[in-house]
Amino acid sequence: MRAAGVPSVPNVLSESQVRQTARSIAAAQESSGALPWFPGGHTDPWDHVESAMALTAAGLIDEAVGAYEWSRRTQRPDGSWPMKFRDGAVENHDSDSNFCAYLAVGVWHHYLITGDRDFVDTLWPSVQGGLDFVVDMQSSSGEIWWARGENGQDCPEALLTGNSSIHHSLHCGLLLARLVDDPQPEWEFAKYTLGHAIRQHPEAFAIKDEYSMDWYYPILGGAVRGEVASDRIASRWDDFVVEGLGIRCVDHRPWVTGAETCELVLALDAMGEHTRALAQFAAMQHLRDPDGSYWTGLVYSDGKRWPVEQTTWTGGAMILAADALSRTTPGHGIFRDAALPVGLPIGLDRCGDYCHASGSPV
Repeated sequence: MRAAGVPSVPNVLSESQVRQTARSIAAAQESSGALPWFPGGHTDPWDHVESAMALTAAGLIDEAVGAYEWSRRTQRPDGSWPMKFRDGAVENHDSDSNFCAYLAVGVWHHYLITGDRDFVDTLWPSVQGGLDFVVDMQSSSGEIWWARGENGQDCPEALLTGNSSIHHSLHCGLLLARLVDDPQPEWEFAKYTLGHAIRQHPEAFAIKDEYSMDWYYPILGGAVRGEVASDRIASRWDDFVVEGLGIRCVDHRPWVTGAETCELVLALDAMGEHTRALAQFAAMQHLRDPDGSYWTGLVYSDGKRWPVEQTTWTGGAMILAADALSRTTPGHGIFRDAALPVGLPIGLDRCGDYCHASGSPV
């Protein structure tokens, strides 16, 4: 396996502090390998993978592999995962498309850091099954429905944040497909048409622009970069950024959240905005607990932490942001590189070409 250091950010966070956060995540891990939101809390497949990625980045490889084994074992024959587990039992049998796609990001990230081909070969069928399930939920105009019910019916609504994350998952899935020499041309076309929908057709997605995730996720997922990304960030910076505290989760509430702030850090880093990314990373550290875990958020109007929980995925997002800023592990660029072309070129993004190819009207 490749050797990798532990991320640290000078004058903000030391290696020992990052290790402490990783250990706080591992302390919540169940014997099955599941990484719930907090001890005794529920597990969802997306946040589980994000926490596993943080364990890998911090060098807790055995714990990360155990988490990915949980993902492999809990996948259903159709390639999906239930939305929610608790104590080993399924609480919600429906499937979220974004949840089912994200394993591809985690597996590619783990390979970048460890170089473990046996791990990839073991997890590849799960990645393939998950992405095939998700691509089957794509509409003819490119967007992907957000959920499929236990009855097999799709919920005909597309979410911009989830679709942007799926764009990243397809990118990582295609890189894995190249590695294992198993071409997936349908994923290439799905990624292209999805990216086009994100860039050119905002009307395809449910309006949820009060949430900060819809602001930065098209950049984080690699569908939007360059001048368009800069304009997008500038347009709502004052709506979401609270000086010295991080960013709001919702634009009209006095509530800053750590995971969203760290994801904005990753998006800014991907844009080359290192100074602003570093400032936001430093700003969210008020959520750090002495045991190394992170509180989810702060209602800054009254100085109260809310919800009263220390979530694994908040610590996980922090570790991934620290790695991106410090360029420490071989996986540090997994979000920065999400816009690199794989397969179909993203430069051919004219509606006439896309709509002709998809069979939809211009």
